[in-house]
Amino acid sequence: MLLLAANAGLGGGAGTIVFIILIFGLMYFMMIRPQKKQQQKHQDMMSKLQVGDKIVTIGRLHGVVDSIDEDAKTVTLDCDGIYLVFDRTAIMRVDHVEAVKPAEKEETSATEPEAAAKDVKETPDADDAQESTDKPENKE
Repeated sequence: MLLLAANAGLGGGAGTIVFIILIFGLMYFMMIRPQKKQQQKHQDMMSKLQVGDKIVTIGRLHGVVDSIDEDAKTVTLDCDGIYLVFDRTAIMRVDHVEAVKPAEKEETSATEPEAAAKDVKETPDADDAQESTDKPENKE
């Protein structure tokens, strides 16, 4: 306010215009831009929606996508045997279900024994370190 009064007293309207533009610039970066990013993220999530995905609606109802109607922009959810139809805009969050490939399962099972063997090897080393510290104390 003091800035506006000082500029008005001097007869300079250019300072006031710069101040107003600065305020609008701050509003854009603080309010409009983050909202656009959030809308884009939600749009990307909705474009990747597939049958079988687990979703949560804006009413906190959890279900699995049974069918998608692109023309009517609706989604049919299977909620423990009860089928409900919702607008696509009612979807708040999507948890994509990814199938685990058999090859990945074999790799994880093959690495688990190796990791267990490494843990076994590390444990005696730790015991040896404790024994070496215990021996001088026992001599005293």
